[in-house]
Amino acid sequence: MSETAEPGLTTGGLSILSADARELYRAVVRSNEELAPSDLPADAKPALQELLDMGLLVPDTDRPDVLVAVDPQQLAEGLAAAWQQQALNLLTRAVALPAALKDLTEEFHPSEQAGGTIEYVRGKVLINQRLQQLTNSCSEEFLAAQPGGPRPPEALASSIDRDLALLRRGATARTIYHPSTRYHAPTRDYVAAVTQAGAQVRTLDEPYTRILVIDRRTAIIPVADDLSLAAFVHDQAIISYIVAEVFERNWSRAIDFDGARAVPQQVVSRLRQTIIDLMLKGTSHRVIARSLGISERTLARHIAEMREDYHVESLFQLGWVLARSNPTQPEVETSGFE
Repeated sequence: MSETAEPGLTTGGLSILSADARELYRAVVRSNEELAPSDLPADAKPALQELLDMGLLVPDTDRPDVLVAVDPQQLAEGLAAAWQQQALNLLTRAVALPAALKDLTEEFHPSEQAGGTIEYVRGKVLINQRLQQLTNSCSEEFLAAQPGGPRPPEALASSIDRDLALLRRGATARTIYHPSTRYHAPTRDYVAAVTQAGAQVRTLDEPYTRILVIDRRTAIIPVADDLSLAAFVHDQAIISYIVAEVFERNWSRAIDFDGARAVPQQVVSRLRQTIIDLMLKGTSHRVIARSLGISERTLARHIAEMREDYHVESLFQLGWVLARSNPTQPEVETSGFE
């Protein structure tokens, strides 16, 4: 009798019949006689077992102690139909299995312990499209840290309606900008509009990482310096770390910004100290303005006011005074300017 639980499967699994098994089958067919297993030599037992497993040899109906050959074609057709049905049943069970065990899986892996994925999106167009979709569905909280200078006016204009709609849906919004945005009229207008609608905006003059977090379910961080590759993080543990250890720490050190033209003295002092540091390094005015995200006209106004503060008439004299003392920037009144 066969030693396998499933007819048609040999002891070697799904492997093809060996040459010895094929030869033994041919010998039984050619002799046109019944085969008594006891008549076979010991070295023929493995081949005999393969034929029994496959079902090519079966016990005779009247004499169970002898074996007879069956038609391979009929056997193949019967086994093929049975296996196809079994395969369909197994496939159906395989597809249904995750859903059938979902409640047990949730019990074993609580939601607070569930991991997530990181999705990489390449190309600014695709990144912006993906971000637009997520922002349009934001219903709870939107966090953004936007380093660098002011955003282009056209970018601000295209996002104002979306951001106001987000706030009208009841979501909260907090954004961190570079202090140079306080000197950019389109950014001031944008900030005034969103803060009046309930958003919060602050500026931070320290280096910080670009981050977007939507409903604390997705965090977007840049991967390439040119922003052509971004990671969309869906893992809750990572998102919680980004919010608590990166965004919130930066937010706590940032200064409120409501879009007003008046610039807080603390912001002015820090900005001018940075200008002084760059001037002492011999950095050109164009490079200083670009690195701070301000116009050369705004930079010139800062330098002019610093000349007044230090009671010097020329840029050369200002540089000489700064080089000798490198003092802490004195506090002066300012109402903001372009």
